[in-house]
Amino acid sequence: MSHSKIAKSALISVFHKDGLAPIVKKLNEQGVTIYSTGGTETFIKNLGIDVVPVEDVTSYPSILGGRVKTLHPKVFGGILNRQDHEGDVKEMEQYEIPQLDIVIVDLYPFEKTVASGASEQDIIEKIDIGGISLIRAAAKNFKDVLCVSSMNDYEEFLELISANNGAISLEDRKRFAGKAFQESSHYDTAIFNYFNQNEVELVYKQSITQGKQLRYGENPHQKGYFFGDFDALFDKLHGKELSYNNLLDVDAAVNLMGEFKNDAPTFAILKHNNACGLAQRDSILEAYKDALAGDPVSAFGGVLIANTTIDVATAEEIHQLFCEVVIAPSYEEEALEILKGKKNRIILTQKEVEQPATTVRTCLNGVLVQDKDLKTDTKEVLKEVTDAKPSAQQIEDLLFASKICKHTKSNTIVLVKGKQLCASGTGQTSRVDALRQSIEKAQAFKFDLNGAVMASDAFFPFPDCVEIADKAGIKSVIQPGGSIKDQLSIDYCNKNDISMVMTGTRHFKH
Repeated sequence: MSHSKIAKSALISVFHKDGLAPIVKKLNEQGVTIYSTGGTETFIKNLGIDVVPVEDVTSYPSILGGRVKTLHPKVFGGILNRQDHEGDVKEMEQYEIPQLDIVIVDLYPFEKTVASGASEQDIIEKIDIGGISLIRAAAKNFKDVLCVSSMNDYEEFLELISANNGAISLEDRKRFAGKAFQESSHYDTAIFNYFNQNEVELVYKQSITQGKQLRYGENPHQKGYFFGDFDALFDKLHGKELSYNNLLDVDAAVNLMGEFKNDAPTFAILKHNNACGLAQRDSILEAYKDALAGDPVSAFGGVLIANTTIDVATAEEIHQLFCEVVIAPSYEEEALEILKGKKNRIILTQKEVEQPATTVRTCLNGVLVQDKDLKTDTKEVLKEVTDAKPSAQQIEDLLFASKICKHTKSNTIVLVKGKQLCASGTGQTSRVDALRQSIEKAQAFKFDLNGAVMASDAFFPFPDCVEIADKAGIKSVIQPGGSIKDQLSIDYCNKNDISMVMTGTRHFKH
């Protein structure tokens, strides 16, 4: 163990005292002089352990309602002095500054206070000044000082001082310094983002402390990590660990099903972030069966999601399919037991939690940040541009198709009939290719496209798409409009008794 040190003194001043008592007792047992202040000082005294008030060191009381307690040369000198520096050693003696070998200090709960909806005054008071300064000082001087900056590290710290008669290695002091700077940088990021809610400063700062290494990334030769609080969104009831690709599919599934949150029973099957089956019916069983019929081949190894409780009958049907993930707001008890029949099948309960309103992705040597596409096409925005008008049933199908289209990779075309996804063309470089792919696929799975509707994620610059759709039996179209050649498509529809509506909103998804 290199450059090990045995502490003779410690400064303890914390907001979170859970788990602190065993540490204080152990330090006392090892003959460590304990300095403290405020509520922590009282806490230590109540344990029957001697403690030196910081005021006795500084000869200065806690002032300004506790805003200034530890900000003093005798405290910071005790932390920042270099014990192998002749000049520092002399000055410590000259100014009667006590050596501080351990600093246990945490930060006021700023994020929790913001999240609680507290007043600005309460939030501002939770911006820690003394605490963050003590943490930075102790972490900077890790060669001589050990810094414990979070209650999450109390247990590990107790193990450290309990081993080797209190001797702590330089490697451990440096490691704890890293933890401390993570605490301080995360804290300052939260404060900055609070002040920058209106994006006055065009700066992107994110700090996510929950990190998880994945088995690998998109492919086995790539490393992969997930940074986020997955457990805040889901209860994982069963199955193997989620992979990088699972997480992307779960994200796509949740965003898609968000469009059908309070609707009739709806079931979707996704593969590679796109819906390969989706249907809305009177029961979740029928919705599942008709979603599966959309593409029973692609459904193999897919991610399944329901907008309502999965019952026993549906679980029995799902159990016959090899699928990676099943997501629902809830499950009947017996249904859950059936689904658990495959040991690797991941079963998730989705919680009622608000999703982030922005999306972020790496791009070149930086990141692209944008608002999520939270706009859903509704009946009110539809502009009927053809002589033929869509029927009430067609309008329902058009809006249904539009919701799927919005969550499918561009260029895309989506074909729907009777609130069932017949097929889609996904991620094509040409809209004509997307349409041809969707027609061919629908026909391969024996769908009758006569009377089906078509949705496009962007406008038609030429009438070729409506002509191909017409020849396949499609009689109603929804698209954003906005091409200088919109009239060409409108004219074709008028000549061939096709109804078309425009939404005015493009829904690219790349």
